[in-house]
Amino acid sequence: MTTAQAATGRTVTTNIPARLDRLPWSRWHWTIVFGLGTVWILDGLEVTVVGNIASRLSEPGSGLPISSGQVTGIAAALYVAGACAGALFWGRLTDKWGRKKLFMITLAVYLVATALTSVAFDTWWFFAFRFLTGFGIGGEYAAINSAIDELIPAKYRGRVDLMINGSFWLGAVGGSLLSILALNTDIFPANVGWRLTFALGAVLALVILLVRRHVPESPRWLLIHGRDEEAERIVTSIEKRVESENGERLGRPEGEITIHQRRSVTFMEIARTVFSDYRRRAILGFSLFIGQAFLYNAITFGFGAILTTFYDVPAGDTGYYFAVIALGNFCGPLLLGKLFDTVGRKVMISGTYLLSGLFLFGTAWLFDRGSLSATTLTACWCAVLFFASAGASSAYLTVSEIFPMETRAMSIAFFYALGTAAGGISGPLLFADLTGTGKVGDTVLAFQIGATLMCLAGLVAAVLAVRAERRSLEDIATPLTAADSPESAPAEDPNASTASSRTATA
Repeated sequence: MTTAQAATGRTVTTNIPARLDRLPWSRWHWTIVFGLGTVWILDGLEVTVVGNIASRLSEPGSGLPISSGQVTGIAAALYVAGACAGALFWGRLTDKWGRKKLFMITLAVYLVATALTSVAFDTWWFFAFRFLTGFGIGGEYAAINSAIDELIPAKYRGRVDLMINGSFWLGAVGGSLLSILALNTDIFPANVGWRLTFALGAVLALVILLVRRHVPESPRWLLIHGRDEEAERIVTSIEKRVESENGERLGRPEGEITIHQRRSVTFMEIARTVFSDYRRRAILGFSLFIGQAFLYNAITFGFGAILTTFYDVPAGDTGYYFAVIALGNFCGPLLLGKLFDTVGRKVMISGTYLLSGLFLFGTAWLFDRGSLSATTLTACWCAVLFFASAGASSAYLTVSEIFPMETRAMSIAFFYALGTAAGGISGPLLFADLTGTGKVGDTVLAFQIGATLMCLAGLVAAVLAVRAERRSLEDIATPLTAADSPESAPAEDPNASTASSRTATA
C-alpha cells in the first residue's frame, strides 16, 4: 500500500478489496454469517408471534387491556413505522459512523425494546415499545447487509445474502410454533405465555450480541474513511486465520484501486448519486421492492381469513399452515441461492419474480374454480413463495451491491423503508379488505394484483438487472472517493463495468 498527500486528503492505492474477494470460504466466514445474519430470524419471530397471539392478548386475564384489532392494527402499524424510521435514521449513520458500531447499537435497541414489551402493563407501553422494536430492526437491515456484502468474497456474496435474508422465514416457522405453545393455557397462564415469547426474543438477541463482538469493522469502510492502517491490520489477521484453517497459503490478489480518503459524504451527494447518476438502478430497486411487497401482502394479509372463511379451518390451527408456508419461503433462497452466483443475477432475479407471479395467477384461477382445498391451496402458496422468497431476498442483495460504497447503507435503508411502507400501509388498506369480504371474486382480485406487480417487476429486472455475480463491489459501482471517478458513467448502462478509475480489475 502506498500513500500520498492530496488537496482533498490522503490518496491511497490499495489491494484490500481484492484480498477480501480472493479468500476461500472458511470457518471465519461462518462466524460472520451467524453473527450478523441470525437477526433476520428474530424479525420473523417478532412479526409472526404478534400476529398469532393477538387473540390471547385481547382476552380477559391477559394482563393487558388491549383488543385484537389494536394488536394487528395500531401495534403492527407502529412496528412498521418504527422499522421505516429506523432504517432511514440508522442507515445514514451506518455510512457515516461505520458498520460495526451501528450493528451493535441497533441490536441493543431491539433487545431492550423487546424485553420491555414483555413486561408491558398498559396499552400505551405496548405500543411505544413495538415502535422501538421496529426502530431497531429497521436499522439492522442497513447495517447488516452493508457489512455482509463488504466482508463476504464476491464468489459467494449472492448465495450468502439470499440465505441470510431468507432466514426471516425460519423465525416465522419458530414464531408460528411458539405461538401455539404460548396460547396453550394448560401450559402457561394467559398472562404469562405471551410475555415469555417476547422475553425469549430478548434472550436470543443477547446471544447474537455476544457473538457480534468478534465481527470486525468493514475494512472497505475503514479504508475510505482514512483508517487504512486499521483496515490493513484486520485484513492481515483474517488472511492469517483463513490460511491456518485451510492449511495452505493464499494466492496473490489481483487488482488495486486508488481513492481520495474522506471523512464523510453529504446527504445531497448520496441523493444525487442514487437518483441521478444511477437512475436506472434506482428504478430497478424500486420495482423489485414494490413487486415483492404487494405479492406477499396479497397472500399473507388474508391468509388466516381465507383458511377460516372458505375452508372452515379453526382459527387455532392456522399457525400450522403458516409454518408450512414459512418453511417453503426459507427453502427458496436456500436451494436457489447458488444459482444467483453461477447462472447469474439477471436470469435468476427476473426468473424468480416472473415464475412466482405466474404461479400466483394459476393459484387465483384454481381458487376461482373452487378446485382447491385448504391443503392444496397451502401447497400452491408454497410453490409461489418458494420462488418469491428468493426474488424478494435478491431485492435486498441488489440494492446493497449496485450503488457506490459511500451510499450503500443509505440505499438499502431507503428501498427497505419504501418496500416496508408499501407492505405495511398499502397492504392492510387494500388486501385485508379484499380477502376479508368472504367473496371469492375479491380474494381472486387480491391474488391477481400481487401477481401482476410481481411479473412487472420481473420484466423490469430482465431489462435493467446488473450482472453483478462474482464481481467485486468496486467493479460493480466505483466508489465516489475513487481517483477520477466517472460519476455519471454508469447511469445509462447498468451492466457495464464502472471501474475505469481502477488500475486493475479486482
